[in-house]
Amino acid sequence: SGQINKIESTKRQQDTPSKKVENLQKENDRKSDLTGQIKQIAKTVGLGRVGVAATILETGETVSLNAKDRYPMQSVYKLPIGMTVLSQIDAGQLNLSERLRIEKENVLKTSRILPKEKFPDGTEQTIEELLRLMVSESDNTASDALLRLVGGPEAVMKFLNKNEIFGIEIANYEKEFAADWRVQYKNRAAPKAAIELLRALHESRGLSAQSQALLLKYMTDSPTGPRRLKGLLPEDAQVAHKTGTSGTRDGITAATNDIGIVTLPDGRHLAIAVFVSDSPADETIREETIARIARAVWDYWSKK
Repeated sequence: SGQINKIESTKRQQDTPSKKVENLQKENDRKSDLTGQIKQIAKTVGLGRVGVAATILETGETVSLNAKDRYPMQSVYKLPIGMTVLSQIDAGQLNLSERLRIEKENVLKTSRILPKEKFPDGTEQTIEELLRLMVSESDNTASDALLRLVGGPEAVMKFLNKNEIFGIEIANYEKEFAADWRVQYKNRAAPKAAIELLRALHESRGLSAQSQALLLKYMTDSPTGPRRLKGLLPEDAQVAHKTGTSGTRDGITAATNDIGIVTLPDGRHLAIAVFVSDSPADETIREETIARIARAVWDYWSKK
């Protein structure tokens, strides 16, 4: 009977590798189906460029499309600014309850919550409130005030480099974006780099646990872009995200973006970045493209 057992176990051993290969093949097929699906969805924006990266943060499994190309971020760039502010708070250089005076020339017309018409003589806000306005409401006046406070674009780049986040370029203030259409193209990111940024946030890299929690709360509470990453996900899905949107010139919209961390039903975390650039499609289609890609990715990893 020893002999038979030996034969049985040998048979089992032979069976396993081929089964493994078969499963791997199935997995690869599913993944290339997903990539194909993403490519198809991306075509809906017409001649625009679409960049996608999505990763399960716990395992590193990834799917992507044009993930190394660089796209104008627009307000997505407020997330690394926010991380830089909080890293300085953690270091004791700044305090959340500190009040900051914003002079009237730094109150922007393009601001959602702190516009020039409402605050013609400038305004005074706490750093905490400015951070919330920048991250949750995507406010431009708040963003410029905080970017100035931390030491400008160079300080944010220093934070990114120190935390090994490469492929994101920050060069300008929102005030400069408003003045010149070309400026937005100097403030760009590769989807792959956006995922690295989200991974750093998820791991609390360069941030205290308290600062990480605050930032994730502001990102989760954000009312911007409800039809983008969140658009087709279950209503109760947890999505901590940051949108970015440009204006439209000659029928072309430079940026319609959303990046975020989505909690899957099994508790794993999906980091996803979708950038739609230079598209002639209308807003409904651009946003739907992001929503459909997010849904395809959600379905792929929810069913595993």
